[in-house]
Amino acid sequence: MRSHRAGELLLAEAASSPGTTPERARNLLEVLRLLVPFDGAWLALADPAGSGYHSVASFDLDRPIVEFLSGPLMARDIEITGTDRARPPLSPSDLPYPAQELPTWADCLIPSGINEALALGLFTSTGRHVGFLALLSGDRSPPSPVTRRRLGRLGPVLAHGIDPMRSLLSVVGMVRGAEAGVLLCRDGGCRPLPGLADDALLSPSSPALVIARERVDDGMVHSSFLGPRNSPGATGGHVRVTALSAPEDSPPALAGLALLTPGTGLRRLTPRELQVLGLLVEGCSNQEIAHALAVSPRTVAAHLEHILHKLEAPTRTLAAVRAEREGLYVPSLPHV
Repeated sequence: MRSHRAGELLLAEAASSPGTTPERARNLLEVLRLLVPFDGAWLALADPAGSGYHSVASFDLDRPIVEFLSGPLMARDIEITGTDRARPPLSPSDLPYPAQELPTWADCLIPSGINEALALGLFTSTGRHVGFLALLSGDRSPPSPVTRRRLGRLGPVLAHGIDPMRSLLSVVGMVRGAEAGVLLCRDGGCRPLPGLADDALLSPSSPALVIARERVDDGMVHSSFLGPRNSPGATGGHVRVTALSAPEDSPPALAGLALLTPGTGLRRLTPRELQVLGLLVEGCSNQEIAHALAVSPRTVAAHLEHILHKLEAPTRTLAAVRAEREGLYVPSLPHV
């Protein structure tokens, strides 16, 4: 009993350790083997887009097996058996039909000499689905009730250890004052970002979100710009949109994040001057800016004079550079 408690403490330490998600996942499996016997193990992250699982660590499994487990047949079997829901660990002996009726067992596991397993969906303490664990054995005897209870008790610890939101939320923490945000998926969709509110400016059809996604897709690690909170010409009606690339150890389905923070630190630039800056950053001439804003070139020249003074920039080129670097402009929002 004492050794098990010590092992559970080691597991908690491994789950909270620094490093990348794959490094923590590997350490978790090494410690878990001291608590729950297995011949092979597969630990996977749930795709945030809901389209399967991504292998994050394995133990004593050949590459073909790991590749099979990471494929669509395994994802389908997880759904059929209900192990993508919060429930106690599941063994093939618990199924109301032979395990051979599942493609994963018939086509992969049984031919590889694997006869038993414990499968567990991994959920955080708040009920968020994080991933999946399969402990595999060549033994034909079903896992004992004690082993099942122990693994079930350790599920939230394992979930915490591989939770991809940890890396993502650490990135979010670097952006002060974030009030809303979404995850940008590589398939073009977006998902809620736990802990932050939703906002219409970050809805899938939002032009501001289109720009944020384009910047992430272009490989920009960090960029920001201003979006209209109410109407484009409303005083103080802007919010800062920050686009961030996802950390390297994020699930492959995630491309980045888009966050909203208050539109402060605008150097006393007016809403119209912010629009002019946006067109300047995009390389427009005075004549093109005048045409886009339906004003005279003389009016544009006056705005630029004020902009140069407020940004302490001697040239329009330097003004554009500073505006880009500080996110002090409103880009031309695309029509979607």
